[in-house]
Amino acid sequence: MKNKQNKEQSYSEAELIKLFELTRVPYGGTELMQKWTDCTTTLQPDEQILFDKLLNKVRNNIEGWHEEALKMKFIAFVLALGYLEDTPNYKTYFEETISATVEGHFLKTKTDFMVAKGILDLPQVPYFHFQEYKKQREPSGDPVGQLLEAFLIAQEKNKNGNPLYGCTITGKYWEFFTMEAKTYCISRSYDCTDKEDLLQIIAILRKFKEILETYLLV
Repeated sequence: MKNKQNKEQSYSEAELIKLFELTRVPYGGTELMQKWTDCTTTLQPDEQILFDKLLNKVRNNIEGWHEEALKMKFIAFVLALGYLEDTPNYKTYFEETISATVEGHFLKTKTDFMVAKGILDLPQVPYFHFQEYKKQREPSGDPVGQLLEAFLIAQEKNKNGNPLYGCTITGKYWEFFTMEAKTYCISRSYDCTDKEDLLQIIAILRKFKEILETYLLV
C-alpha cells in the first residue's frame, strides 16, 4: 500500500473503509453476528432488582447525564450484569490507549472499556472494545471510526486470526460489532431505555463472555 506514514492521525469510518479496503455489513448480516446476538438470558432475583432500578434511572436521567455520570451510574452496572469482570484468564481495562502500525499506517486510539488478556495494567491480547458517547446529538468524534481503529490495532497485535467483538453507545442506542479479517458487521440498534432491549443488551454481553471463555482465549 502506498503513502505509508507514521504520523498520528484520527480516521473516520469512511476513511478506514477506503484506506484498508474494509467491507461493511449492516443489520447483523453475518453468521458470526447472528450467533452472538441471537441469545437470551434470565435474571436472578437480586439481578432483577438492580435491573429495574437501572431501567428507571436511565429512562429518567440519560439526557442529563454527563460522560462520567453515564459511566458510573449506568454503564458500569450493565457491564456487571453482563458478567464482564476480571478473571484469572483476562482483565478489564478502562481508558486505555493502544497503538500499532497497520499496513504502514500508524493507528492510535483510546478505548473506553476493553476486555483483554494482560499482565497487571498492560493489555496484551484484546478481545472486546467498547466506545461510548453521552449525547445522541453532536457526538464528539466518530465512535465507529475509533472502534474500527481498535479492531485493526488488535488484529495487528494478536496475529491469531480470531474475530473481534465490540460495542458503541451513542445517546441511548447500543450497537454491537464483529470483525473478521477485513469484514465488519454492525448489529441493529438496541435502545437501553426499552425494557426488552436492555435485557437483550445484557444477554449479548453474557454471550460474549461465553464465546470468550470457550473459543477466544489463547
